[in-house]
Amino acid sequence: MDDEQILDLYWKRSESAITETAKKFGRYCWTIAWNILSDAADAEECENDVYLAAWNTIPPKRPTHLAIFLGRLTRNIALDKYDYKTAQKRNQKFEQILSELEDCLVSPHSVETQYEAGQTAETINRFLREQPYESRAVFLRRYWYSDSIRDIAKQFGISESKVKSMLFRTRNRLRQYLEKEGIYR
Repeated sequence: MDDEQILDLYWKRSESAITETAKKFGRYCWTIAWNILSDAADAEECENDVYLAAWNTIPPKRPTHLAIFLGRLTRNIALDKYDYKTAQKRNQKFEQILSELEDCLVSPHSVETQYEAGQTAETINRFLREQPYESRAVFLRRYWYSDSIRDIAKQFGISESKVKSMLFRTRNRLRQYLEKEGIYR
């Protein structure tokens, strides 16, 4: 079933929308959640929460790209669950991923956080559109989907050291870009 047909099911309030979403995007959503949470049960719970969130959001919204919409829902729900869980303990894998980016981003604790976050996101998107495909894709696999260095290397058929090097160089270019745009501290 294609995305438009699935969206039509949501608009008709047909419960089969959830079933079809799970068939087509279940593994995708679960993987995003797993990469953030590193716990199968939490990833499954997060995946189910995504279906409920999609049900509650569509309509009135009609996403242009269902996969991107579901990916964003999954990531946000997983990050909320991650925040809740890290009040008790730390997920070393995801902490490492976040620490790699901390030199590029403004502190999340300022008064203008929401505005700055929106401006920063727009600037990062502009930056990424200017990057070569492979650099952009590797960056997104690491920092959006939270894939491991090993998984990225396998996916692109390159060595782990090349992935690390590409990420390092892209982060440096991003930092310079953000400085030029007046966003980096």
